[in-house]
Amino acid sequence: MWRLLAPTLVAFASLAVTQTVTDRTGWTVSVDSFQTGNEAARVLDGNTGTFWHTQYTPTNAALPHSITIDMKKTVNVNGLNYLPRQDGSKNGNIGQHSIEISLDGTTFTQVASGTYLDDGSLKSTPFTTTPARYVRLSAQTEAGGRGPWTTAAEINILSSATYTKPATSGGIWGSTIDFPIVPAAAAVLPGSGKVLMWASYKPLDFSGGSGSGTTYTAIYDPAAGTVSQRIVTNTQHDMFCPGISLDATGRPFVTGGNDAAELSIYSGDAWIAGPNMRIARGYQSSATLSNGDIFTIGGSWSGGSGNKNGEVWSAATNTWSLLPGCPVAPMLTADAQGVYRADNHGWLFGWKSGSVFQAGPSKAMNWYTATGTGAQKPAGLRGTDPDAMNGNAVMYDAVNGKILTVGGAPNYQDNAATKNARVVTIGTPGTAASVATVASMAYARGFHNSVVMPDGKVLVVGGEAYVVPFSDNTAVLTPELYNPASSSFTSVNPMSVPRTYHSWALLLPDATVIAGGGGLCGGCSTNHPNAQIYSPAYLFNSDGSKASRPVINTVSATSVAQGATITVATNTAVTSFSMVRYGSGTHSVNTDQRRIPLTPTASSGTTYTLQLPNDSGIVSPGAWMVFAMNAQGVPSVAKTITVAPA
Repeated sequence: MWRLLAPTLVAFASLAVTQTVTDRTGWTVSVDSFQTGNEAARVLDGNTGTFWHTQYTPTNAALPHSITIDMKKTVNVNGLNYLPRQDGSKNGNIGQHSIEISLDGTTFTQVASGTYLDDGSLKSTPFTTTPARYVRLSAQTEAGGRGPWTTAAEINILSSATYTKPATSGGIWGSTIDFPIVPAAAAVLPGSGKVLMWASYKPLDFSGGSGSGTTYTAIYDPAAGTVSQRIVTNTQHDMFCPGISLDATGRPFVTGGNDAAELSIYSGDAWIAGPNMRIARGYQSSATLSNGDIFTIGGSWSGGSGNKNGEVWSAATNTWSLLPGCPVAPMLTADAQGVYRADNHGWLFGWKSGSVFQAGPSKAMNWYTATGTGAQKPAGLRGTDPDAMNGNAVMYDAVNGKILTVGGAPNYQDNAATKNARVVTIGTPGTAASVATVASMAYARGFHNSVVMPDGKVLVVGGEAYVVPFSDNTAVLTPELYNPASSSFTSVNPMSVPRTYHSWALLLPDATVIAGGGGLCGGCSTNHPNAQIYSPAYLFNSDGSKASRPVINTVSATSVAQGATITVATNTAVTSFSMVRYGSGTHSVNTDQRRIPLTPTASSGTTYTLQLPNDSGIVSPGAWMVFAMNAQGVPSVAKTITVAPA
């Protein structure tokens, strides 16, 4: 018997619901097609040796296919478990799919979509709790492209005993997006808004990948609602646990990890190999500099431990150079596991005149200079904050040098995280940073992610109160929104899925946030091959209806220099603008994102003149999203501009 037929409970910190496998007594099922001997009822018989199969004789029934379950009563559904056929054949494994629910069997609402991995493992799709009587699983493709068939051995529905309709004042979590990989890293591709993701040399596991030269990747296209997949071997790089930066043209620039010296660059629609780093690294951080070069430091998780001093990639020569004046020692934490963990996941910010500010996770902050042979100067302590490994930092106001730091723990693992929040203000490179303690978060967090929004607020997503890799035991599902105006946090509606170790969250051009991943530990119970998109409260009216959004009709230039003047035409009056740099994320690190508030210098009707700051440390070279906001704070969908290096 299939072990998940018995009722099981899953509960997490700050989560108001549980997931229980629902009793299937009395259920019925209908399908668009079946083969005699492989009828639809097989998915409810509790026997993993039987399965439903769409018609294949005398003719094949064409895709798409669907199976609809009638539970005979309203249930608070929040997930679907699909077990592919277990007879050793992959024929009919579901690939691209959607899950819809209904109260009346006529009007259906989509709660999940995506692409399943082509294997026989259990596919579990969690989604936001919603009352329903009917659940429909539709297959748009066969996972391996082998034929027009669909098969399923067992289908179970997960549910909760309680349901409270989420108020739009706390934002709304949308449909789940299933992936054929556990995405441990991701980047938003400029212009298209597609999300590039990758795992390791296996789609669900990272261990043993060093030297494999292979990475499983996927791309989610929000506009089309589709997920594509690709196995990358041409760069000979297992890109698990890398450093990531978006370069001056917006290309994802991925260094080290399981294959610790390599560089892979996503350019156009292809991965290309770059020159190897001078020092092999894993768990390092990198940052794009004001001149378009890329600096990296730390990374003793792979490639040997210790002495992972700084080096810089030159955009002009496509070569790496060591920076002996940029030692890693000043930024080490006092981790119980030593340097193997102490130099990981630096909070780096490219700043003025080729400088880099390191805000954490060590309690000691530092300045690095990435020109010549490099230089380092202390920038002071982060107030009374301890070392904060697996916390994070985000520059929410680059014009004024404002950085929010949140959470983390003194040690990488097996340690209580903190609720701490600080605002660090930087100015002239080499001078001491100013640190202010602000109101703490409601929840202690490590392994979380923070995302700057178009309005300058910061969304803190996921994490766990006691940091243990590959554990969801203390997962925090309630995000918090930091408001710089009040220096305080507000809790918003909870997620459906824990986002802890190996998760990420990124701003999309439509001003929503996608949060995904977590796990990548093989047969563990904490793999999360999916994502959800959060629509913040600013996209809704007070009555819960969708707000009318301003539209940017045109931007006068899409490639500009620092200090440039651009003209933006909108369809209606707006009151403010902002620029947010496209982001990337892995291991709670996103050194790419930053926000610049913009005030029009002139306007005529609904045409506005904006001037970018004339400082390449503030306006980092690369791809930026330009948002317009109306008097109610509702943002437009962004237009993309690329800012050239100084």
